[in-house]
Amino acid sequence: MSDKNTPPRVRKLALLAALVGLTGLAGAAQQRANTPSVPMARAQAPAIDAVFVLDTTGSMSGLIDGAKQKIWSIANQMASGQPSPRIRLGLVAYRDRGDAYVTQRFDLTDDLDAIYGHLLQLQAGGGGDTPESVNQALGEAVSQMSWTEGPGVYRAVFLVGDAPPHMDYADDVPYTETIAIARQRGIVVNTVQCGGLDATRPVWQAIASLGAGHYAAVPQNGGMVAVHTPMDDELGVLNQALADTAMAWGTVERRNEFEDKVARARSAPASVASARLAYMAKSPERGVASGRRDLIGALDAGEVDLDSVPEAELPAELRSLEPEEQRALIAGKKDERERIQKKVAQLVAERDAWIADERERSGGGKADAFDLKVLDMLREQAADAGLDFSSTSD
Repeated sequence: MSDKNTPPRVRKLALLAALVGLTGLAGAAQQRANTPSVPMARAQAPAIDAVFVLDTTGSMSGLIDGAKQKIWSIANQMASGQPSPRIRLGLVAYRDRGDAYVTQRFDLTDDLDAIYGHLLQLQAGGGGDTPESVNQALGEAVSQMSWTEGPGVYRAVFLVGDAPPHMDYADDVPYTETIAIARQRGIVVNTVQCGGLDATRPVWQAIASLGAGHYAAVPQNGGMVAVHTPMDDELGVLNQALADTAMAWGTVERRNEFEDKVARARSAPASVASARLAYMAKSPERGVASGRRDLIGALDAGEVDLDSVPEAELPAELRSLEPEEQRALIAGKKDERERIQKKVAQLVAERDAWIADERERSGGGKADAFDLKVLDMLREQAADAGLDFSSTSD
């Protein structure tokens, strides 16, 4: 793109961006003074904290739909790192002032089923005037998320959108100041441009350069293609069988929350369910759903004693049984779960190997796909946190 075709505002932004080293720290201090303090977790290395800042205006419908299909593949890629990392994901959805919302923020969590549920609820809409509230969304991602502190942590923002930021909102914090804060906190800022809007490219490139990250361009719809492996059909059957072993417990609210996760897992397309099972097989919990454990998992982890659970908080199938009958039913479901998980682990290993072989035969797959771009960034950047992704296949 030649300079004469670049809008004056964008040329000015690109020039000003180079000055962030001189001006960013002062602005960062002012932003910290105006930003609520967010507690940070301590690392139990190794760890990955990744926040996806996602444009959800009308033109982004294809990318959003693709992300719903690929979120578990991305998580599986992260879980394949060595040594095995603890993973937390966060999400900031953004549009613009005057739309149904400016941002929706979902904090970093290891409950990836919850993040998947939030992502499923996102729909594209609004927008239409090209610039969007990128500055606000990026600021919230950096300053209002509970980032893990300490060494041995890969902290990254992935800014995904097709339009440049509004720079005419007087009360906005410009991205240069936000990135100065990110650099101080050890957060890498990557950008993924969807589509080919000329006004977006130099700003996205400047943000990535200032944020010590990478810029990538993908098709407007993200270029993601569902991968169906010979193992997916059997994994789909096992996905249903594993869900049958779930035992939701606790308050009505907690039971409903857990059952919603299991229901989403049951209804996921085959490729999504397989990628989710692949992630769960590598997860430390290895349960039925991420986040809070079901009763079997809680009993195994010593988080609760069966005798201490009020009858009203027991799974429905246990309430009419005598204590010894309850324990027998739980033991039976536990044995069944372990049998299923053993078979899942075997099929996941075969699936990972099949995908790696297919990717090698095809010369790397669809290299401009969103999920593969994220993996490329992950492989290179996470090495600084002591993580190796050289064998990642999904």
